[in-house]
Amino acid sequence: MTTSFISCMPKNAEKRMFERAPHDGSGRFTILPWSSPGGEGECLYLGLNIFGSRRLPGEESQPSPRPGDLVLADSPRSACLRHDGFAFFRIPCSYLGISGDDLRFLADTEVSGGRGVAALVSRFLTMLTGEVDVHTSENGRRLALNAVDLVALLVAELLESRRAETPDAGSEMLTRIRVHIEKNLMDPGLSPESIARAHHISVRYLHKLFQSDGVTVSAWVRQRRLDSCRLDLSRAPNRRRTVAAVAQTWGFASPSHFSRVFRQTYGMSPREWQASASVDQ
Repeated sequence: MTTSFISCMPKNAEKRMFERAPHDGSGRFTILPWSSPGGEGECLYLGLNIFGSRRLPGEESQPSPRPGDLVLADSPRSACLRHDGFAFFRIPCSYLGISGDDLRFLADTEVSGGRGVAALVSRFLTMLTGEVDVHTSENGRRLALNAVDLVALLVAELLESRRAETPDAGSEMLTRIRVHIEKNLMDPGLSPESIARAHHISVRYLHKLFQSDGVTVSAWVRQRRLDSCRLDLSRAPNRRRTVAAVAQTWGFASPSHFSRVFRQTYGMSPREWQASASVDQ
């Protein structure tokens, strides 16, 4: 499959790549998207193996990179140091929706360009290297943005895969997600989809993280909202607030649904709890 990447590549593609790069101020790196402003913060350096390269001494036992393979780096020095024969694209992390920690987590990752999303990225970038006027045309701008979208998909896939292989990373991610939930309990739009999107992971991986505690994401969010409502209803300053108002404050869109799950959880209705707390104090 890797031969197809090279067969669609024009002659002297690597030369064209590096001849064009200085015009966008990136040295030997081609910026994606073309219109990204300067001072964009941390960047991912994504290398595309153009004609193959050899391993450094001491790395001979590892498979040699093949044309079409990809490598990720977190700095220009790291990108250039070990990867001759690669064309590098510089993409601001802000366009990929990843943090600096995510970037360093993925640094030095090598990816086969022969399958899955990586194959799409490899093929797309290979074709871009041969487009002489791609920087100045409207179609070129759209192609660059499409390329960034594909890279973002690849990065999200790699992050999820590596976190699944690293228990500590999964634990840290779960902790960050719980903090995020606590900060956004009042948002009625808080959902597994919004939580996963905020942390650049799939909903499937999000559910997998919570399964280790024997609870679903939705159940965790609902319980934390119920606990917050229960505490609010017992506070003296809130005695005059209606149950519906308290429920709405903590993200419950339906007062009747809130009353039902409150009773199921605590064995009494919200009004009964509010009244009993008033008597106790």
